[in-house]
Amino acid sequence: MTVGLVLAVLAVLALIIVAIVWALGANSSNPHLAGRGKLGVLVALGAAIVCGASVTLVNFFWNVGQQV
Repeated sequence: MTVGLVLAVLAVLALIIVAIVWALGANSSNPHLAGRGKLGVLVALGAAIVCGASVTLVNFFWNVGQQV
């Protein structure tokens, strides 16, 4: 659980950093930097959701496996 918590915190930190990159790219009229920032936000958000929901996902599939 500690590893999952650390990964979730790192994913949220990455989300904040790429959001700043996206904002800098948008404000400086740099479409390449803004595009990279958008993609980074999507990836970091997905990683944060998966890390946050990992305990629930493992418990769900564990219970499904016990019923089979």
